[in-house]
Amino acid sequence: MTGTPVLAPSRTYSSLRAAWIPLAALCLAFFVEMVDNTLLSIALPTIGRELGGDTTSLQWITGAYSLTFGGLLLTAGSIADRFGRRRVLQIGLGLFGLISLAVLLVGNTGELIALRALLGIAAAAMAPITNSLVFRLFDDEKLRMRAITLMMVVGMSGLVLGPLLGGTMLAHLPWQWLLLVNAPIALIAAAGVHFGVPADAPDGLTKDRLDLPGAALSILTIGLACYLLTSGIQNGWTSPITLAVGVGAVIALMLFVLREWRAAAPMLDLSLFRSGTVRGAAIAQIGTSVAMAGVMFALILHFQYAWGWSPLQAGLANLPLIATMILATPLTEWLVRRFGHRVACLIGAGMLATGLGLMAWAVEQAYLAIALAMVVMTAGLRTVMTICAVALVGAMPENRTSMGAAMNDTAQELGASIGTAVVGTLIAALVTVILPVGAWGPALVASFFHGEQVVFAVLAVAVGIIAGIGAFSLTDARTVDEHEAPA
Repeated sequence: MTGTPVLAPSRTYSSLRAAWIPLAALCLAFFVEMVDNTLLSIALPTIGRELGGDTTSLQWITGAYSLTFGGLLLTAGSIADRFGRRRVLQIGLGLFGLISLAVLLVGNTGELIALRALLGIAAAAMAPITNSLVFRLFDDEKLRMRAITLMMVVGMSGLVLGPLLGGTMLAHLPWQWLLLVNAPIALIAAAGVHFGVPADAPDGLTKDRLDLPGAALSILTIGLACYLLTSGIQNGWTSPITLAVGVGAVIALMLFVLREWRAAAPMLDLSLFRSGTVRGAAIAQIGTSVAMAGVMFALILHFQYAWGWSPLQAGLANLPLIATMILATPLTEWLVRRFGHRVACLIGAGMLATGLGLMAWAVEQAYLAIALAMVVMTAGLRTVMTICAVALVGAMPENRTSMGAAMNDTAQELGASIGTAVVGTLIAALVTVILPVGAWGPALVASFFHGEQVVFAVLAVAVGIIAGIGAFSLTDARTVDEHEAPA
């Protein structure tokens, strides 16, 4: 979101309590779009049985949302800066609710994948705008900081609470309700935004041109790159279709870069990546999301297929992720204040890689071993995520901090798409493409455990390297708030 800085609205609040209606509405909107990243993952085995989906289709049910969501975040921010942030958010909430209702018409996995892609588009019109609007509710800097911190906690909690909430609902309702519930939530959030958030002042909007070709090319590039993995397993790495997809991905990437360099108002200003901090933080954020999405996708199959747990039990099994994500804040702050961004992020990357390595060992052990691996991995993940978000936004020009937030979200969604695609592809290659209906036999369970060990070992090395490279580009700043000036 480039151009004119956000101006103060005509109505601001003197306390968080006085702003509870708009604040609750914005938090609710942010929560539902974050929850939808992971909510449906818990239902993948159920969906696979009812709709006859294979491993590839299941990975795209989760990946399609992240793909369109991440690809359109920056474009949605540009649209909001031009036509009004509150207006675009309300449109996004309305579309999110209506599209969710269409799940009643879904009859196969292809239709569900298309529905999830459309939901990602609607969610992209919500994510960067909710953070921007909550900042504008207050004139007082301390209140702004508290509100932004609240939004960060809500967003991260939404990501990890998705499987638990989904498992609880699946214990009593059909899987379609996981999407149907979006409609009333979106309606409540839209009403709160309408009555509590002031409209944008005309002089607070920009005249930037929309970079629709850039958005289309970014989605095409990411989509072809992710499908390249699937095609390599299904059709062979030297097959004509796989080679064509690979060439298409390279051409799309080249066209995207060329477009963004030449566009008067690019979707992604590539000159920003001349900053080592911006470049490193974005790279490390991709690594964290690859890890989180890959682990959650694999463990959902592990708990429900290999161990035969119910969706509710599988959701409850993610509690160590949720608890550590929330409780690791003091550890992150201590590391940053003691060592600075670069060293603290390297320590976090080390914990993340160690946790993934432990997960490779734990999959053949009891649940307690997996829970321990979750805690170590999530503590590192939380540290890297927080430091990189702060560093990326802090490295942006003063009138482009919202662009920094959108870039941070985009890097995380890109990582989520890659993580789901990589893990799904490896499991299909190492174990099975078609997931059997009913209880798994000992031979298939043993094969799945072996496949998981390979997957988590690969993730440990890859994510450790990616996050480590990103961490080396950071500075020794010791800030822990996204809107606090770097030291």
